[in-house]
Amino acid sequence: MENKALLDAKHVVSVFQKSVVDWHKEEKPSKNPYDQHTMDYTLYQKNQVDTIQWHIEDEIRRPDIALEEVVALKRKIDALNQDRTDTVEKLDDFVGNLIKDVRVKDNARLNSESPAWLMDRMSILELKIFHMEEQVSRQDASKEHIQNCQNKLNILTEQREDLIVCLDELIDDYTKGIRRFKVYRQMKMYNDKNLNPSLYKNK
Repeated sequence: MENKALLDAKHVVSVFQKSVVDWHKEEKPSKNPYDQHTMDYTLYQKNQVDTIQWHIEDEIRRPDIALEEVVALKRKIDALNQDRTDTVEKLDDFVGNLIKDVRVKDNARLNSESPAWLMDRMSILELKIFHMEEQVSRQDASKEHIQNCQNKLNILTEQREDLIVCLDELIDDYTKGIRRFKVYRQMKMYNDKNLNPSLYKNK
């Protein structure tokens, strides 16, 4: 099987890029343009969560922010982390379905990082690139700042190309049956009132 017929890493990046651009048009969540039952829909949703969290993480670091607002933002971040994890697991479910008929070789190796957690890194990387490009384009910054940011941008774009290759190669290994696929559920505990002692002991 040809990996491009199953999952194209460059296409994954293009969905993330569209989400980043769409969100920043009005600086708020944008309408998902993909069919709800598709992987593209979940990729777009994944990046929207990352983009929202990116800006909340910026906001919470303001030195003038009130303590009660810090607490409220931290709880938003916790909720977004849960959404992020849930969405990553949905993406891995999509991948698992794509390769469900592949015959896995007896000596197939297990990869510690699943395809969706690799996509998670790719999604956040697109946010880094977008915002570093903003810094490079600033008119109010020094030449030194712009050059420093350009150097960082060069590294980030190189990382993008590296991760594209890594995802394509990983999917190719799955389709050849030389790697085993497994979804490890994160089972986060801190948001669960039945698992977090600070919540169930203080009901």
